[in-house]
This record gives sequence, structure tokens and C-alpha cells, in this order.
Amino acid sequence: MTGPTIGSLQVHGATLHYEVRGQGPPLLLIPGGTGGAASFDGIADDLATEYTVATYDPRGMSRSTLDDPEAEQRVAEHADDAFRVLELLSPGEPARVFGASSGAITALHLLTAHPECVERVVAHEPPVVEVLPDASEHRALIARVQTTFRTQGLMPAMAVFAAGLKKDGDTTEPKAEIRLPPHAAARAEQTMADLPYFVGRIVPGFMSYAPDIHRLEALSDRLVLACGQDSRGELPYRPAAFLAERLGMELRHFPGGHTGLTTHPAEFSELLRKTLRP
Repeated sequence: MTGPTIGSLQVHGATLHYEVRGQGPPLLLIPGGTGGAASFDGIADDLATEYTVATYDPRGMSRSTLDDPEAEQRVAEHADDAFRVLELLSPGEPARVFGASSGAITALHLLTAHPECVERVVAHEPPVVEVLPDASEHRALIARVQTTFRTQGLMPAMAVFAAGLKKDGDTTEPKAEIRLPPHAAARAEQTMADLPYFVGRIVPGFMSYAPDIHRLEALSDRLVLACGQDSRGELPYRPAAFLAERLGMELRHFPGGHTGLTTHPAEFSELLRKTLRP
């Protein structure tokens, strides 16, 4: 397969880097964390045998630049970016959408704000902690992360954040080593470069977002909530499980944990392909 078609898209306050590959019905992949479009390198070519696959770097990440580097980041604006990419990719044709982590939050808002452009959304572990009964505890965690980031720096803040995401009672027992695919290991430098922006802007802006549950309920026939089979009990798992129960739908389990698409790309892609079909 030839390489992707690469382009840039001017949106409000930013210029987005995007990539398109394959032919078929439109499929938009929205990355989470600091991954950017490259986080889908392990699955995009496989999915492009059936879909026209679009990926992009969210504003402020990697090759997508902000007009104002200090701008506050809001879910609604990131969802509008996804909408603009879809308008470019498939004007007038509803698309399938997959979002991971913070990208899954973007996908949820895209569904509620622009249902006319979305045929099906698969949201993998969206950390919408505001839906949880103990949301106040997670607000406190986010505040601790931000305070630590300002006063002690990036890595201490990441340590606080990681501790807050673990399973209740987890004392960090040793786990089997996961060997990352070469393409994923090669992204480490870019991932580290994007971490300050992620911790300082994306974490507070996205984890304080509360989805419109009534709107999601009305659109639930287009929504699939998914989690990693190894994520049970961890914080990113809980909101998706809570929403699935609240909306009366099955919670789909994908290979691996929160980053299963990176650690188990072949298995993840195979199940995603099946899940995207109505």
C-alpha cells in the first residue's frame, strides 16, 4: 500500500496536520494522550483496506500548531476540529469514528454536537470522570496534578497522575514486560515533547468535561462504549463502564489495557473492524 496523503487544515486558532489513506466508507481515528496521528500507525493501514481512514494530530500536539501557544483547551473546540476534518474527508456522508482516551471524549462530544455527520462512534475508555459518583475525588486529583506540575515539574506531576489512575488498592505489583512494536518505540521522543502540553492543558480541560448523558441516550444506537480487558478497576475504565450501564448497552472489551491499540495492534484492529460495522 502506498503511503498516506498528507495535508494541513486551517481551523479556528490552529493548523491541523492530517493524513488520509485507503478507499471505502469514511473512518476518522481520533488519538488520545500525546499520541497524535502516529499512534494509529499500527492499525491504520489494515483498516484502510476497507475504509478511507483519516487521522490527525489534535491541536497543539506534534505537527498541529496553535496560533496562541498559551490558549486554553476545550473539548468543544477539539470536537469542532474533528468535525472540520470530517467535512473535508466526507462532505455530506456520515462517517464512522473511533476515539481513544481523550480522543474518545472528543468523539462523544462530536456525536452529541454533530450527529448528522456520524454513523457510528466507538469510544475507548473516555476518562469522563465527572459522570462518576465520586467525581469530587477525581477533581481533587486533577488539582494535585496541576499544583505539582507548577511547583515541582513534569515528572513529579506524571507520578501523581499515574498513581491516581491505578486500581483501588493497587500497590504497583510487578507486571510482565510489554515489548512495544518498533514504530511505537520510535515515537517516544515526540511523546515526551508533548507531555507538558498534555499535562498542563489537556488533562484539566478534558477531565473536567461532563458529557450530555441525555443526549447520548437519545443517540445510543450509534454509540459503542469500549474498554481494555486488562483495565478493569483502573480510573479510565470506570466512566465507560458507568455510562454503558446507565445507557443500557453492552460494554465492549478490547485486547490489552488503556493503550491496547499500541500494545496489541493486530488484535485491536481486528476487533475494531468488527465493532465498526452496524
